[in-house]
Order: sequence, then structure tokens, then C-alpha cells
Amino acid sequence: MNISVVIPLLNEEESIKELYLWIAKVMQANSFSYEVIFIDDGSTDKSWAILDSLHKHHPEIKAIQFLKNFGKSQALHAGFAMAKGDVIITMDADLQDNPEEIPQLYDMILNQGFDLVSGWKKVRYDSKIFKNFPSKIFNWAARKTSGVQLNDFNCGLKAYKKEVVKNIEVTGEMHRYIPVLASNAGFTNIGEKIVKHQARKYGSTKFGAERFTHGFLDLLTLWFFSRFGKRPMHLFGALGAFMLTIGFLFAFYLGVDKLFINPTGRLITERPQFYIAITAMIIGSQLFLAGFLGELLLRSKKENNNYSVKTTL
Repeated sequence: MNISVVIPLLNEEESIKELYLWIAKVMQANSFSYEVIFIDDGSTDKSWAILDSLHKHHPEIKAIQFLKNFGKSQALHAGFAMAKGDVIITMDADLQDNPEEIPQLYDMILNQGFDLVSGWKKVRYDSKIFKNFPSKIFNWAARKTSGVQLNDFNCGLKAYKKEVVKNIEVTGEMHRYIPVLASNAGFTNIGEKIVKHQARKYGSTKFGAERFTHGFLDLLTLWFFSRFGKRPMHLFGALGAFMLTIGFLFAFYLGVDKLFINPTGRLITERPQFYIAITAMIIGSQLFLAGFLGELLLRSKKENNNYSVKTTL
């Protein structure tokens, strides 16, 4: 199979059929063998009924229904697990991603040797203040933190080699950082393509201030795990050693001062340096313990899917 199109959705009943027919038209025009995998992330409208009806008439449609809303990352995780195509395309279900881009994305993966190609919506039809400007700040921070030089991390339209999606774990809210996850997994040939952005035709945006905040927190989490995820003791051990050194230096100073310099002075317990030394050594010991616990958890962790599937078509 040439292409698997993975589409997470939440309450997109107006756009599902139109999007599928558009994708099918592009695929047939280019003689691609394909499947379209919709993941219903707990919709409360008629999205699943529409998918069920389409599946009966179009066998290339596959669908997964979650028991409730688990988030876009979990939806992509489930879609990637089901995908069988040589190239996997992800896109949003709101008609803001243009299926006409699929042939060029496919060519960049299959013939130009890219592991992953991310869309760049250079011209956007969103709110400049509430969405475009925060996105520019977010993308700048993501580039500086991750080292992956992309202009639009959050673009839903992306193309991947099959090997990429089968070797990364998209959990939590990490769907924004799939290129970073791929790079950390060794798939470093990452490209970018300017794509058309369609104005939203139906419904309302799911973007909000909380998603922007969560995005930065997830970025910090990803940076931490990419640097220290496999060896947490490298971070906590270094910080613990630093705090213990400070504590021992203060204790050594107090001992020398009391024994040799000023033996008739104040009691050690009446001096603030004593409490600084004690606090630093306690914090240092706790950081060491945190590092040890991190190493133990890393060696004993059991991977679990953070979503529950209700129905599969």
C-alpha cells in the first residue's frame, strides 16, 4: 500500500464526508493505493455515525472510536499503530489542510529520501493576535530548545516514512513535537514544505490559551527527556553533588572557625551557616535519591496505551 492518511477528529460532522471525497479524488487521480484512518477522539456529535456510514460504502476507510476524549496525541498513536502504508500522511479533519499537497509530500518521502516532511503554513487565515503571534513565539522557542529547524511545528499536515511512526511513542501532548521525537529516535533527515492553509469552513477552532501554555510546558518536558530521559542520574546526581559540596564546605568552614580561629565565639547552632550547611546536605541527598529512583523506574517501566478504544471499523 502506498499511503495511509491518519486523521484525528473531534466533533467534525460537517467536514468528514467532504474531506474524504477530496482525499479520494486526489488519490485516484494519482493512482495511489491508500487507506484513510479516522480516529474519533470522543466526539459528541454525529461524527461516528457518518464514519460508520462511509465505511460501509468505501472499504478503504478505517475508523477508531475512543470511549472519551483522550487527546490528539493518543489519537495519532492509535492511527499510527493501524497504518500499513509505505508513507503515512497526517492531517486535521477541519478542511484547513489541503489534500492536494499529498502527492508532493509522498514524492519527498519516497523519492527525495526524507524521513519526515512537515508542512509550513506560511500564509495563515487565523487570528493574527490570538493564534498567529503566539505560534511564532512557540515555534521560535521550539527551534532553540530542540535544535530541529522547522518554521511550523504545530502544522497537522505531515508526511512520514513508515519506519518513523513505528519507532516513536506519541504520548501525553507530544503531537506538536513529533519531528523532535523522530530526530531523537535517529530519523534526522527532516524537511519542510510550504503548504496552503484553508480558512476554517465549519465549526470553531479547538485552539485556546490553555493549549498554548501546555505547549510550552510540553516543550520543557521534551527537552528534559531528550537530554536526561535515559540517564536521570546525570542530572539529579550532578545537582545533588553540587548541593552536598556546598553543605560540606560550609560545615568545614564552621569547624575550622570554631576550633582554630574563634573558639570562644557563638555556638555553631547559633550561626546561619550551620543551617545553610544542613539544608544543602539534605537537598543534595534528596536529589541523589531522586536520581536513583528515576533509574529504577526507567528499568522497570511498563509501556501502557493511555487511551481506550470503543469501536474499530
